[in-house]
Amino acid sequence: MNARVYPAYKKLLMFLETEYAPAARTAVGIGTSEAGRAYYQALVKYFTTLDLTPDEVHELGLSEVKRIRGEMDVVIRQSGFEGSFAEFLAFLRTDKQFYAKTAEDLLKEAAWIAKRVDGQMPKYFGKLARLSYGVMAVPDEIAANYTTGRYWSGNPEQGLAGNYVVNTYDLSQRPLYNLPALTLHEGVPGHHHQISLAQEMQDVPEFRRSLYPGAFGEGWGLYSEKLGVEMGIYRTPYENFGRLTYEMWRACRLVVDTGMHWKGWTRAQAEACFLENSALSPHNIRTEVERYISWPGQALSYKIGELKILELRGRAEKRLGSDFDIRKFHDEVLGVGGIPLSILEARIDAWIDRSLKEDISP
Repeated sequence: MNARVYPAYKKLLMFLETEYAPAARTAVGIGTSEAGRAYYQALVKYFTTLDLTPDEVHELGLSEVKRIRGEMDVVIRQSGFEGSFAEFLAFLRTDKQFYAKTAEDLLKEAAWIAKRVDGQMPKYFGKLARLSYGVMAVPDEIAANYTTGRYWSGNPEQGLAGNYVVNTYDLSQRPLYNLPALTLHEGVPGHHHQISLAQEMQDVPEFRRSLYPGAFGEGWGLYSEKLGVEMGIYRTPYENFGRLTYEMWRACRLVVDTGMHWKGWTRAQAEACFLENSALSPHNIRTEVERYISWPGQALSYKIGELKILELRGRAEKRLGSDFDIRKFHDEVLGVGGIPLSILEARIDAWIDRSLKEDISP
């Protein structure tokens, strides 16, 4: 150890400090060279699983930001708040009624929401996952720089439940009005439901059980947040605003990621999109933008995936009319595990055609 490992780390540190860091680019985005721009275009296709250009994604993000902002204004009026949009955000970020006093209180609220969602699942899904899931805090040693919440997969064969992991670090940055959307996304019908069903598939190659195209998995998670409206999970205008804040978060990702890596935006411009349009805490905004800087393209998955699932649902509702069954649609979306959005579209179109033929069969 002393003779080889420590000297090797010391040599690596010297290289990073004296050669690598001084030569690094100063811009936060990778699109400062021809090779970087070509790489980013490839990342857009990889993470969306669709043939979209960075400019198309950016414009889609701007249109979604505008739409969601309009819905936010409606919810603010419904809440009875009198003041500007910025004043409402300040109210949400500072009023003590929106924050848990202890970590245990935050976890209890998350668990209560999770059980309320559990009670609605059979109305919206024909097939439910056999694997259960728990609610736990992010471990203290990683909480300071960890995301607000995450899903940790279980393992049916090893008898391990999944876990909806909630960050209890710095409670002043963890508003309760965001919890319903977070719970729907990470627990059920979001990641736990989708991932567990994939783990339970039979007669498929092993890799299929864990295949997770981001646009499909994260798109489903965001779709699940919106499905919570139909499920009756959002009880107050503040919780509904929290949902819209999370949707705005994902819409801003389209703008910010393409802004930094394709259009030359600065970090300050990226943070401003979130600060001006969402109720996300400044701490979360800083850590999120750092994530987009270090992981180009990944942030595009969520909104692109959600919009495609909503598009396919709308298509099915229109073509099937009164014969549309939400439970069958959801089961069809999740029935073969994680797949690219182009394959999902072909699968749903085929399901619609089959359903129409069955309806007219004698």
